[in-house]
Amino acid sequence: MNEPAVIQEILDRTRTIAVVGMSDREGRASFGVSRFMQSQGYRIVPVNPRIESALGEQAYADLDAAYAGLEGRIELVDVFRAPEFVPGVVKDAIRLKIPYLWLQEGVVHEEAASWAERAGIKVVMDRCILKERMAAGWGKRG
Repeated sequence: MNEPAVIQEILDRTRTIAVVGMSDREGRASFGVSRFMQSQGYRIVPVNPRIESALGEQAYADLDAAYAGLEGRIELVDVFRAPEFVPGVVKDAIRLKIPYLWLQEGVVHEEAASWAERAGIKVVMDRCILKERMAAGWGKRG
């Protein structure tokens, strides 16, 4: 978990990111981080039952609906929810066979992260994907 090679692999190989807990309000971290990632060429899929859309993308009530709506084309689940919600998200990611899981800064659930890793999901926990993307370079991905 959190190995530099895994972080680089996620940044390089993913195209579509389901952002669980995404807000449609500009002042929220999930919105700003997702907007930046979108500007770098990633497709952002908002997952939040309380919003209809964000950043020009349709929002989905849950990960199952997002996965169905994108015909399974989700490579990364990025979680902006409190730690107590992580086990449910991880169970969904395992069932849907999504290859990567990113738990944002402050989102820590060791047990659920270990479930994901045992299921073959590569995990980054308690790290900001925007900061990691910036550290990897500002240029858009190819």
